[in-house]
Amino acid sequence: MSDVLRFHQPGRGAVSNAPSGYLERTVDIDAEFREFSATRVHIEQARTIISRNRSVDVPFDQSINPYRGCEHGCVYCFARPSHTRLGLSAGLDFETEIYAKPRAAELLRDAFERPHYHPSVIHLGSNTDPYQPVEQRLRLTRALLECFLEYGHPVTVLTKSARVLRDLDLLTELARRRLVRVALSVTTLDDELKRILEPRASAGTARLRAIGALSAAGVPTAVMIAPVIPCVTDGEIETILAASRRAGAERAGWILLRLPREVRGLFSEWLGVHRPAAARRVLARLSDSHGGRLYDARFKHRKTGSGPYAELLARRFDVAKRRLGFTTAPPEPLDVTQFRPTRVRLQPALF
Repeated sequence: MSDVLRFHQPGRGAVSNAPSGYLERTVDIDAEFREFSATRVHIEQARTIISRNRSVDVPFDQSINPYRGCEHGCVYCFARPSHTRLGLSAGLDFETEIYAKPRAAELLRDAFERPHYHPSVIHLGSNTDPYQPVEQRLRLTRALLECFLEYGHPVTVLTKSARVLRDLDLLTELARRRLVRVALSVTTLDDELKRILEPRASAGTARLRAIGALSAAGVPTAVMIAPVIPCVTDGEIETILAASRRAGAERAGWILLRLPREVRGLFSEWLGVHRPAAARRVLARLSDSHGGRLYDARFKHRKTGSGPYAELLARRFDVAKRRLGFTTAPPEPLDVTQFRPTRVRLQPALF
């Protein structure tokens, strides 16, 4: 496709739908069709459900993503390029063509029952949000939480959705057994900015209420200011931290905006439509934080950057976090000793 269509569709984050680089040939897409297209959910017949990683940037080595693509439509989402491997666009396709794994809980039970499985924390929400809108209907994340509770297996959850409160009963019981931690990602408390930046995610105030309800129920809860966007959301660091602490968050973290691969072009387009006057300054700050490039994927660097601007953000965050009384000690490890495969539980009945 020689000319990529660019427009702003209400309720969507990306402003274009560039073809996948994995396709040898593409066809033109009718602009009116794209503008009014609805979300479509596809069934993915996955054979396994646990993904493993060796990243030194994350505190887990196992994760589950019950969905591919995310209807929240956060324009900055670092997971967008994963859709190109399906022959789809990292733009509007990522937020309108959602792939669900209906056998997720069944596959997790299969993994837990394997003779040589050794329990370690599994993270929900490492790539796409486990509580995006389609979860309200499919309930795949809830089925996974039921499985974690049944087997006594530890789990952590990251989401931008207040929909997490639907599963407060399961999360409360998991927390009582030291089997869960939850983090809410809060990017902005400006509703108008949220509407165009992450259009189908919960409002910032709704996420704060979720933090409050989780904390009141005894669920260890953190806030992630992610991402911090130069000249767009960076002025809200202290405000978000203060509001989250009042709501009951115990811990806090932050991540600088990441622009891998296709996300660079998508975010630059978004700036051109929604923040044209600030576009040059935003990209300059990012470039200054990544050695002259818009993104540096090196471990221990990609999430916070380096240089004067990144160091200033880190100092502001640390000062505010300590002043507000957030916990700075490492979190207490979740309990892996409660894990019991069903075959072990049923064995005494055989004698």
